[in-house]
Amino acid sequence: MHFWDRLFDALGFGNRPTPFELLETETGEPSFFSELKRARPSEKKENRETVPAGIAACEKLVRREFRCDINPDIILRRFILGGRVNALCVFVTGMVNERVVNDFVLHDAMHAVLPERTGDLLRFALENVFAVGDAVTEADWARVRESILCGKCAVFLDGVAQAAVLDVRGFEHRGVDVAQNEKAVRGPQEGFSENLRTNITLLRRLIRCEDFVCQLRDAGAQNNIKTAIAYREGVTNDTLLAEVKKRLASIDTNTVLSIETIEQLTERRKLSIFPQILATERPDRAAAYIMQGYVVVLLEGSPFANVMPTTLWALMSSAEDDYMRAPQGTLVRFIRFMGAFISLVLPGYLIAITLHHQGMLSSEALNTIIYSRRMVYSSIGAEMVFLLLVFQLIREAGLRVPGSIGQAIGIIGGLVLGQAAIAANMASAVLLTVVALSGLGNFCIPDYQMQISTSYLRLLFVGVAWLGGLLAMSAVLLMLIGYTATVKSYGVPFLAPFSPKTNAKGPLIRRGVIRQHRRATDYTNTIQGK
Repeated sequence: MHFWDRLFDALGFGNRPTPFELLETETGEPSFFSELKRARPSEKKENRETVPAGIAACEKLVRREFRCDINPDIILRRFILGGRVNALCVFVTGMVNERVVNDFVLHDAMHAVLPERTGDLLRFALENVFAVGDAVTEADWARVRESILCGKCAVFLDGVAQAAVLDVRGFEHRGVDVAQNEKAVRGPQEGFSENLRTNITLLRRLIRCEDFVCQLRDAGAQNNIKTAIAYREGVTNDTLLAEVKKRLASIDTNTVLSIETIEQLTERRKLSIFPQILATERPDRAAAYIMQGYVVVLLEGSPFANVMPTTLWALMSSAEDDYMRAPQGTLVRFIRFMGAFISLVLPGYLIAITLHHQGMLSSEALNTIIYSRRMVYSSIGAEMVFLLLVFQLIREAGLRVPGSIGQAIGIIGGLVLGQAAIAANMASAVLLTVVALSGLGNFCIPDYQMQISTSYLRLLFVGVAWLGGLLAMSAVLLMLIGYTATVKSYGVPFLAPFSPKTNAKGPLIRRGVIRQHRRATDYTNTIQGK
């Protein structure tokens, strides 16, 4: 009984009744390895080196730091400011708008008229010479170096221990295009791109509120990539915002190149089969969550946005749900949830009633199954597992092959392999139909990670149904529901607002009529809802 007690406690059945908190204060990672990680001293050292006051020293430092002897894309351009002061302009070619550098930095600086007496020469140049919108002075060499690597231009003046950092970025990037994975028949068609500034602009076009905040910060990696935290000040719960910032600040790794890496580094249950963060590539969907008090995280170079917290119902919803009228939206949602349920339990249910509960089948259905398997040499459980694995193989092959060839592989491969398997007596037509129906139901799930999770659970149900029938399936389903009830995303239960019940607006599966409302959803415990 000790094993079962520990199992029930792990699934959350043994928890005592406590007052429910929609957003809890989570302090640290309750695991042995994370304690060891926090006990290790940080290897990241702060660089407090200041900018040299001489042009020769600045050029020597730049050439050493950026390996200019073997790195030809670092441009060092010497010029004379106003015909009197020696200056040095440093930028990375290909990441700046060279027309802006030539016309509004170098040209204006060379033809500038300097007064006889200038107190702060660099400040005078920023205010009277450089015609660039975003221009600041910086004395910390580490920040100047980071700005150059980000595509900005640094101007050093002889005798001044500071640098002028000018935003002249103009590197090539993919423009705003149609969302590839979250397509909608009705509604906006724009999708995020790999440019962080473009993604922030897409959100600001939809959220024209004075309380909308987009905070830029380092992602915590050695490649010095930037991330943005978008939320509504005065609406988003302070505990949620602090928890998001704390988890992002805990990242200290070698490389961060995608938003998915941040998702895996900041989640608490790293081996959970359910995603704890919603990933979207649609600006309208991210803006809708921000207006409801959620927090959205963007990353430079990633066309996706992370939305936290998330729930099961958010992962099962589509961007098009709100753009359809209530009757049509209700029908689409019902078909979606029905397809997900069929994908999850139908293969295991067929195995269970065929092997352990034949009395539940009519004589016609039983004879049909027996007739279809009269020449199949493998057991029905092994046949089902084989077909599910083949389905996953065809699906992965279709995803990895680019363009329309992948669609052709999925269709032709499924038809050819299915017909060949029946002809070779490796599979029966009944089981092939059930696997195809479960695969179609799996494609009804909008979130890709939830599709993969459903595939794992489908194999689990097939295995337990093969061994124990419907009783084993019911036990595993009960444990799965108990486990799902214990999962939390940034303090919000995964089944909210269904369990626990809150005053969330609108039903869960039936799409209610859209009514006017001025408050955000209550299960994120926003400041407006208090």
